[in-house]
Amino acid sequence: MLIAFDDYPVHQTSLPLGQAGSGNPNHYDRFWFNGFREDLMFGVAFCSYPNKQLMEGAFSLLTEGRQVSVHASGRMNPDPVDTGLGPLRIEIVEPMRVNRVIVDAPEYDIHADLLYTATTEAFEEAHQTSYAGNRLLMDVTRATQWGTWTGSIEANGTSIDLGTGIHATKDRSWGSRLSPGTTEAAPMGSGGMLFLWSPIHFDDECFHFLVFEHADGTQWLHDAAMVPKPSGPPVRVGHVDHEISWLPEHRRARFVTLSPHTIDGDSMGDITLEPLMCFQMKGIGYGHPVWGHGKWHGELAVGSDAFEPADLDPLIPENLHVQQLVRATWNGRQGLGVLEQLAVGRLRRYGFRDFLDGAPAEAEGVRETADGHHSALSDL
Repeated sequence: MLIAFDDYPVHQTSLPLGQAGSGNPNHYDRFWFNGFREDLMFGVAFCSYPNKQLMEGAFSLLTEGRQVSVHASGRMNPDPVDTGLGPLRIEIVEPMRVNRVIVDAPEYDIHADLLYTATTEAFEEAHQTSYAGNRLLMDVTRATQWGTWTGSIEANGTSIDLGTGIHATKDRSWGSRLSPGTTEAAPMGSGGMLFLWSPIHFDDECFHFLVFEHADGTQWLHDAAMVPKPSGPPVRVGHVDHEISWLPEHRRARFVTLSPHTIDGDSMGDITLEPLMCFQMKGIGYGHPVWGHGKWHGELAVGSDAFEPADLDPLIPENLHVQQLVRATWNGRQGLGVLEQLAVGRLRRYGFRDFLDGAPAEAEGVRETADGHHSALSDL
């Protein structure tokens, strides 16, 4: 099936652009955004699965301790460039620079008209490829970018004007990622993993860090960079050590220290991250028991949910994946960003002995340093 973009010389295979690679049903192409200031967070997700002929999207707002969401799922549009479904639409105003997000769900009293404008160049993260035995879990390219949001939101019975702008992060990813609803397959073993992803805004530059760890603490992917504002190429950081003090009876942080080093191994000074609020990623479909990614709900299905994150059981699997709004302090500067976390399984380094236990009440395996910071011991 040909589409208008087939007239551009951008083909990566012998197929028309409307067809994705080898036909892998887990092939996906996702827009993801967040927005935040110290009193609110919101998230936007919109994803196409061309080999499932499925599209889905969600918008979720957290403010005053309550998170409300609208979800949509349905048959993929004939033209994959048409990124609208039910009450949600993503518009590419200027590629890799400006996007418009429209949410119009009057039945759930959720509306938004938002303009994302980039304030940095996009940073291509290290390619993410992971296997469980011989089963491909991930084969993904992701580009992260920082920007600002302007516009307005109506939800939770209130109207919010974003004024001259609030902080934004954009994530464009595509490739293959294991998702539900594909085919019946043998169950995988009950391993474990830790994922941390932390884009931070400072006034003159942005910092980015991500890591994937196996249950034994070994890292299968690590990347970090400094990204100048308003322009300039990203500069990769040599390595970032991380120390986490976990919130008791949870699997999310109460305090984090990141210790970046240059390519030559010199310290760049510690970055401390202080959580301010917690956004549940299930609000935009990640691990949601109903609106989880890649599921067929019919030709078009739209729904909503609302909850207070503080009232949720933090150790139920659907609640493990979170983004915390964090205040960052680095070499006398303050910034604002997020720390995304997913900690699953027996992670001995961090004191998690069972598959879904929480951190010990007395923070076993955590010490306090002379300057008052917390540090996870590595000899557990």
